[in-house]
Amino acid sequence: MASLAPPPPGTLAADARREALDAAIGGHQLRGDALVEVLHAAQQAYGWLPPEVLAHVARALRLPPSRVQGTASFYHLFRLTPPARHVCTVCTGTACHVRRSQAIVAALARATGLAPGEAAPDGSLAIARVRCVGACGIAPVVLYDGAVAGRQNAPAVIARLAGWRTP
Repeated sequence: MASLAPPPPGTLAADARREALDAAIGGHQLRGDALVEVLHAAQQAYGWLPPEVLAHVARALRLPPSRVQGTASFYHLFRLTPPARHVCTVCTGTACHVRRSQAIVAALARATGLAPGEAAPDGSLAIARVRCVGACGIAPVVLYDGAVAGRQNAPAVIARLAGWRTP
């Protein structure tokens, strides 16, 4: 029977995610100047950029690990921590701001103990804030796991998130 021991630290298990990542790396012909595109492919495959994925990318593209880490940490679209199971995103663009989206943000912070950009330690919920989702006609707008909901208010948002938190 084959051993199910985990791979050594810093290496990736051979699975469909790694195959997708290696295909992306090969598609860019192992060019270091394709680092951002490769990191996007890695995040798409893994959902975030764990240290062993960054190490694999660095080795494959023959780049210093510090450059890969620096690039991944510089761009806000890359996640260096596992994503939360649920994300509540509040729009704070002009129309939403005028319609009191800041009150929603403040109420969420009080109710969950999380500020925008933070996630619950158990990974059940993250709170985010964006500048505009382009749905100004239904402001204030809140995205629940990416699904747009308009004309929101603090009590409705808090009630909707109640089931998302792990007891």
